[in-house]
Amino acid sequence: MKKLFSSFLFLFALQTASAQILLPTRVKHGGINYDRLAQIDNLLKQYTDSSWLAGAVVLIVKDNQVAYYKGHGYSNLAAKTPMQADAIFRIMSQTKAITSLAIMQLFEQGKLGLDQDIADFIPEFKNPKLVKSFNPSDSSFTTTPAKREITFRDLLTHTSGIDYPAIGTDTMQAIYAKNNIPSGLGYFNENLLAKMKALGKLPLRHNPGERFTYGLNTDLLGCLIEVISGESLETYCRKHIFEPLGMKDTYFNVPAAKATRLATVYTEDKNKKIIEWSSTFRNIDPSYPLIPKSYFAGGAGLSSTAFDYAIFLRMLLNKGSYNGKQILGRRTVELMLSPQGDHLLGDNDFCLGFSLTSKKSANKKMQNEGSFAWGGYYGTTYWADPKEKMICLIMTQHTPNSHYEYVEKIVNIIYGSLK
Repeated sequence: MKKLFSSFLFLFALQTASAQILLPTRVKHGGINYDRLAQIDNLLKQYTDSSWLAGAVVLIVKDNQVAYYKGHGYSNLAAKTPMQADAIFRIMSQTKAITSLAIMQLFEQGKLGLDQDIADFIPEFKNPKLVKSFNPSDSSFTTTPAKREITFRDLLTHTSGIDYPAIGTDTMQAIYAKNNIPSGLGYFNENLLAKMKALGKLPLRHNPGERFTYGLNTDLLGCLIEVISGESLETYCRKHIFEPLGMKDTYFNVPAAKATRLATVYTEDKNKKIIEWSSTFRNIDPSYPLIPKSYFAGGAGLSSTAFDYAIFLRMLLNKGSYNGKQILGRRTVELMLSPQGDHLLGDNDFCLGFSLTSKKSANKKMQNEGSFAWGGYYGTTYWADPKEKMICLIMTQHTPNSHYEYVEKIVNIIYGSLK
């Protein structure tokens, strides 16, 4: 009897673990009306046939089942290469959530505090200053002291006052350019710690904690992970996130053997016609995932697949656990997904690494309150809806995109298909 009971427990544990694992094969979900959901196929065919979009991958996970997983259009227009569901995308700012989770791992190990000064680890950020006046003719400036130090929480919520090179305000772009601060978008043959130390000596756009400013905050968090852990960001993420989760297609350095799976990057000409992103456009060579690098941008450096990223989001929906491994503590996940300010993003809130759908926002759009989301510069987007136990990813490589309204249309189709 004891042996039989032990065998039962083993089988139960095995089934429980299996139930947590996502499989890339589609399972028809009883809670979805597939006649309605097929409108995604029709919509994306219209957009690709009209040359408004080269191609896309859409993935829907409902109740831990892959309910929809398809490639549409082309990964390369010139070669007419069909978009495969397992295509690899430059996920750019979707990297931020992974870096933020790594910081939360170190936090729950007692290696840092959310309200601890980052200057405790990189002294160049001690006594931050604000821009008082700026001379556009030579990018010189005067400063005034900031009201307080920058904390980890400030970086996680983009309220530190640090701006973005290349896409930030004109004043801060000029200051960063003069001091050779990388944007983190693409390939950089630089030393991450040296560049973040240089950033620490430059003024902030506003006082820490004052308001949301999208900037190099998560790149700086990536550097802090290297300083605190003693490992490169690439090694840390591989050992503590990707390998435990079984994320087999997520890289800072994409292996040459997987190069053919990289979707081509597109933009638009002055007539809004789709053209291939050149190696010099906006100073970002789209081949950067294949160029060996040691400057790991925690804000934008990763490439991944829709399925791999769904595994990451599934772990968060499952309170930090996946495939029998506790990647982040249950309460730590709850904290990470809690609003950190009063509507920092318009109607939406911001938590520790994600945009968070507020009650006000949920009253206007389809995603339920508590859904967490973000996206990437090249046209990738995702959200996870805890109420529906649903994960959705829409992946493209096309920016700017004058027909980006297709994303909201897909959102509406997905929610309109739920029974």
